[in-house]
Amino acid sequence: MITAEQKPMQEIINCIAPYDRILLVGCNECVTVCSAGGRKEVGLLASALQLHFLKQGKTLDIKEVTLERQCDPEYVEELVNYMDQVDAVVSMACGCGVQTIAARYREKAVYPAVNTKFMGASERQGIWAERCQGCGDCVLGLTGGICPIARCSKRLMNGPCGGSTKGKCEISPDVDCAWQLIWDRMKALGIEKRYEEVMEAKDWRTSRDGGPRKIVREDLAS
Repeated sequence: MITAEQKPMQEIINCIAPYDRILLVGCNECVTVCSAGGRKEVGLLASALQLHFLKQGKTLDIKEVTLERQCDPEYVEELVNYMDQVDAVVSMACGCGVQTIAARYREKAVYPAVNTKFMGASERQGIWAERCQGCGDCVLGLTGGICPIARCSKRLMNGPCGGSTKGKCEISPDVDCAWQLIWDRMKALGIEKRYEEVMEAKDWRTSRDGGPRKIVREDLAS
């Protein structure tokens, strides 16, 4: 899932300070799961903002709504009835949601309330770790289900590097060497010989090096 963290409160305050009427929009998908922008977080942020401005002698009118998804124009359309009642929009979704709202309601300023971080998986309660960078050409079938692009600090396709020590990455003793993990996994599966196979240089055009990406399904597109 896409993970996110709430922006520093002062940054959010600075963005909305010029306005009196705010629409605070949550998302019921990824940011709800990682407790960054769901219905609960919308309520907490709204209360915190109103309290801050009340102390400054200003009454801030905040309307709260949480959409099923902000990255889907169909759900973003549900905001249309609010737009005449607000001066600006604050989105608690990932960057995709912020941009979808901004594209639909061009007459309103749209501000992000969270920082989009990475595509990650839950390690345990309250902890998410990066597992995918969306490179567009998945190699997990070749590396025992462990991604060298997201989990190796140098994104090495044939590792490990000389900085790996006792199974740990040189950047921190708390970070596992991705290629050590790959080796351990291959050994457990009995496919150690695959480790010696040199992977070809990756075509990064399938990733961001090829510019903004798009998926078109002709059987679904209308």
